[in-house]
Amino acid sequence: MSRLSELTHDWQDHSYAFLDEASKRELRRKILKAIAIPGYQVPYASREVPMARGWGTGGLQVTLTLVAPHDTVKVIDQGADDSVNAANIRRFIARVAGAATTTDTLRCTLLQSRHRIPEERLLEGQILILQVPEPEPLRGVETSSAASAVLHADADYGLMWLSLYEQIVRHRRVILGASYPVMVGGRYIMAPSPIPRWDVPMLHQAAHLTILSAGREKRLYAVPPYTDVRPLEFDDVPFRIEDQGGEVCYRTGAGHKFLNELPQDDGSSRFELSDSGYGEKLLRRQAGETVEIGATYYDERGGFYHDDLLR
Repeated sequence: MSRLSELTHDWQDHSYAFLDEASKRELRRKILKAIAIPGYQVPYASREVPMARGWGTGGLQVTLTLVAPHDTVKVIDQGADDSVNAANIRRFIARVAGAATTTDTLRCTLLQSRHRIPEERLLEGQILILQVPEPEPLRGVETSSAASAVLHADADYGLMWLSLYEQIVRHRRVILGASYPVMVGGRYIMAPSPIPRWDVPMLHQAAHLTILSAGREKRLYAVPPYTDVRPLEFDDVPFRIEDQGGEVCYRTGAGHKFLNELPQDDGSSRFELSDSGYGEKLLRRQAGETVEIGATYYDERGGFYHDDLLR
């Protein structure tokens, strides 16, 4: 006969990866549905996690649902690995899941991000998890959630096109910055989280899976690998990324990468790579170390790696 001690396990103060198994099963089902219908917003029962709503609870729930002990996790906040939010989330995931962590984009299997996609291209088998504050791309032109759902069902996006047209008439260009609307798989308009326009093309025909999750709004959606993701644009007014003005990173000398502007006391500005992990690898290589650096989405002349996307 079995002894009671053989049928029990040591007491734990939390379930593996914090969320209970029923919650993780539900989230996995919703993630599979989102992958099956690219760009479609799938509602889910957003759980409580030990951080405030609006600080990445949606992305964290997806990460905790997918993470396993053999995974390697990278967390960035606006490109930085060492920000307070990114460091705290990374430590929490490591504590409750026992997964390894890294600041190297090429080594991670799960990458949770707020506001940025790394400069180095993500590969097959990697999963990008984007934190999303506002998942509904039509919110600016239709305040009713019920009406927005009908517009999505009918693929009736005339109001969005009209909004872009009005911006061009008033400002001679589309003035949207972050959360630039995109068409996914030729069917659904999607809000690609508050990433800058610089990062929007990186979702097009990407080798990796992208999952976007809004914990406060209780919605998630996905872009499967090798899916068309095209920013909305007119034939005579093409989509434009941010103009870096020929500036380079003052630490690494890298150009044609997304840069943060750092105001100086004398009124001038310096520029630094937003992707801190990529910048550290460049500095280590310049110091003589052997460092593996992956191919980037934009080459040294500013050309995007997909020729058919940016005009």
